[in-house]
Amino acid sequence: MGRISSPLEGIRVLDLGRHQAGPRCGQVLARLGAEVIKIERLGGEETRTHGPWSNGQSAYFVQYNSGKKSLCMDMRKDRAKDILRDLVKISDVLIQNFRPGTIEKMGFGYDALYELNPKIIMVNVSAYGQFGPYRDKIGYDPIGQAMSGIMMVTGEEGMPPIRAGVPIIDRTTALHAAIGTLAALREREISGEGQSLDLCLADTGYSYTEIPITAYTGGGGLPSRGDRVGAAPSSAYPCKDGWILVSAGDQHQWPRVCSALGKPEWEEDERFTQRHIRAKHSEVINLAMKELLSTMTMAEGVEHFTKHDVTAAPVNDIAKAADDPHPWERRALVEVDDPIAGKINVSGDFWHFSRTPTVIGTTPMPGEQTDELLSGLLDLSEDEIDQLRQQGVVG
Repeated sequence: MGRISSPLEGIRVLDLGRHQAGPRCGQVLARLGAEVIKIERLGGEETRTHGPWSNGQSAYFVQYNSGKKSLCMDMRKDRAKDILRDLVKISDVLIQNFRPGTIEKMGFGYDALYELNPKIIMVNVSAYGQFGPYRDKIGYDPIGQAMSGIMMVTGEEGMPPIRAGVPIIDRTTALHAAIGTLAALREREISGEGQSLDLCLADTGYSYTEIPITAYTGGGGLPSRGDRVGAAPSSAYPCKDGWILVSAGDQHQWPRVCSALGKPEWEEDERFTQRHIRAKHSEVINLAMKELLSTMTMAEGVEHFTKHDVTAAPVNDIAKAADDPHPWERRALVEVDDPIAGKINVSGDFWHFSRTPTVIGTTPMPGEQTDELLSGLLDLSEDEIDQLRQQGVVG
């Protein structure tokens, strides 16, 4: 068997997703080398117009859809549905994140897909799942943070509920979906059949609070906000010009912390000899941390604790994060050509395969590959495609 050029070369994905969680799953599969066809409404998905902006291009849209091919169709028309059915027959995966029940009304529930192609893998992403007590409710990323308790374990006692500043629920749900897709592709090699997957934002939220919920349901009580990190030092501490994170609550790091603080006697101090006891005296440790770091800049503080082999990192704002060399040297962020911005930075390679590199492509314009896909995959002639365009079936 010959070598392939990317891990998912030869896998075709139909992406009917909108907004974040569904499309991000498709983007991950595209990075891994799958051919991902984004099925958009005529004129393009609405999030193409979502800010913030980078040189006229939606920084929102490119992060979820770069590297895909775009096919614009009016799915209300029977001929467009016929085209999608033909594509299902020659594809491996279909992703959708409409409200539960919608895809069935469109005629593309899993049973219908199975009749067309028993090997198809259907990835269903929704707010509360295809079954469950809240199935019919709509929702976006924040509902996963809210109902699972994340917003009430974040911050300090007395603060209002705090929502993460980035879409952690959408991103993690997308990763769950991509992992499930890869597993289903593997299982298909054995059984010869596809299957459907059901992922939701609410489930993802609970994956973040599984530890405190398990403790609570086992009689462990409720966590206090601001005390969830356990033994100090394990927090953000102020320096002259900002903050740094020092995370060294584990027992094996304690002697190093004592050395960094210039307090070797604390190694034998009964208040600190065990992690769970040390947690009760965190205020003493945190005071020493603040006194030391108040004399240092962020860079000096990170260097000082790193020299003592203690986990430390700068608490960057977005500007400092963008200036950090790490994401650029590691290619977590890469610059690519863009049809609107000219050049734009998108998420890049998070895997670093030794033989089969990831594929990082540009963001398509609405319907940019329509002719290519209809002629190359479905053998439609130029005249047939022109007729479909005149009928408003494709864009």
